[in-house]
Amino acid sequence: MSHAVRKDAVLSIQGVRQAVADGELELVQVVRGFLDRIAQTSSLNIYLETWEKESLAEAERIQKAIRHGSAGRLAGAVISLKDNLCYRGHRVGASSKILDGFESIYTATAVQRLIDEDAILIGRTNCDEFAMGSSNENSAFGPVGLPHDSERVPGGSSGGAAASVAAGTCHVGLGSDTGGSIRQPASFCGIIGLKPTYGRISRYGLIAYGSSFDQIGPLSHHPSDTQLVYEVMAGHDPMDNTTAQTELHPEGSDKPIKRIAYLKDCLTHEGLSPEIKEAFQKRVDSLNDSGFQMEAVSFPLLAEMIPAYYVLTTAEASSNLARFDGIHYGYRSERSEDIDTTYLYSRSEGFGSEVKRRILLGTFVLSSGYYDAYYSKAQKVRRLIREATLDIFSEYDLIMTPSTPHVAFERGSVKDPIAMYLEDIFTVQANLSGCPAVSLPLDTNGAELPFGTQFMAPPFQEDRLFQMMKHLEMS
Repeated sequence: MSHAVRKDAVLSIQGVRQAVADGELELVQVVRGFLDRIAQTSSLNIYLETWEKESLAEAERIQKAIRHGSAGRLAGAVISLKDNLCYRGHRVGASSKILDGFESIYTATAVQRLIDEDAILIGRTNCDEFAMGSSNENSAFGPVGLPHDSERVPGGSSGGAAASVAAGTCHVGLGSDTGGSIRQPASFCGIIGLKPTYGRISRYGLIAYGSSFDQIGPLSHHPSDTQLVYEVMAGHDPMDNTTAQTELHPEGSDKPIKRIAYLKDCLTHEGLSPEIKEAFQKRVDSLNDSGFQMEAVSFPLLAEMIPAYYVLTTAEASSNLARFDGIHYGYRSERSEDIDTTYLYSRSEGFGSEVKRRILLGTFVLSSGYYDAYYSKAQKVRRLIREATLDIFSEYDLIMTPSTPHVAFERGSVKDPIAMYLEDIFTVQANLSGCPAVSLPLDTNGAELPFGTQFMAPPFQEDRLFQMMKHLEMS
């Protein structure tokens, strides 16, 4: 059964704001409409919790501010939060049993910056447990359904965030991207998904999976909404020493795009759907006809990216998830008798199978005797991937690839963990190299299932991505 809504049925943030200012819309009614839509699509299991009273009260306050001309930049925006973003006084659990019922005592910097500009937060969305997954089937609270076909997956790990936008329950879904967790579900759901440059948006208040990979970003229908929310969140944060001091619009980031490289290794990848390959080639030809210089470029490290990514991210996960031990906070097993059994039973019962698999993998690659063979070698491969990517950017303004090898698959159809890991084959390059990337809607297949195309830019050159979004929106 389809729960999809037409894109033109959802006004942009600026459209809502203007309509409220002109007296054509009541912001409270906008929020009520989204809450009604959440109820209508409850079978998709998108939301773990909604904040009805708070969002309606905020709508009343912000509407007055809009009409008095004193509202923030995001007045009129209704935003959902992925369940790994902390919001003071509200539950956050990374969709895991081990944090079920836990209430945050502080707010993530990115979230606070949205609040400060009068965004309305409507609820927290389901995700793969601790952001580990590509289908949103790993949540302790059940899988999320694709709005276009409820028997299919919306992608992961930010599947709930993407589905919240695609189902018409908010303007923007806030997600996180470690290896494609914003862009892959954006492709499956037919929306825009942006992963900013590593260090562009503070990770303070994001429950960590892979600390040298994670990045917060928006999912939306409109390029203008994507850019606005990104600009509000971006910037240095003293609470996160990995955030960059680089200006929001660094010199040269808005220069006209002329040359675009598309990776021919992706087009010859054996897992690429013929429908996506054909649509991708048509877009290449269309951009070429529009005046861009489109050139096929080889990237021979494609096969090395997934192994390097999973060695490094599981190692970081092994370290990051050590804090969830049944002692300090969160779930504690009833079978606990002493400190050893508390650790053993609480973590065994509290974590799901995929999270435990990745913790074990990460612990193994960091262990004595294997560190040099796996972790150290993966770091060297990562450096080669980054250097090869930046070499392409020395000649080209953007890199273009498919976002995903195929459209959304049926729930339960991918049983092999390795096959699931290969879902990230086209998206992990941006995380390994620290570059910004966006998935933009490309087309639909014969079953009306959407898929996207990905554009990647040099570090801190998000403006180039926004240029491309606007070009494609107008073309």
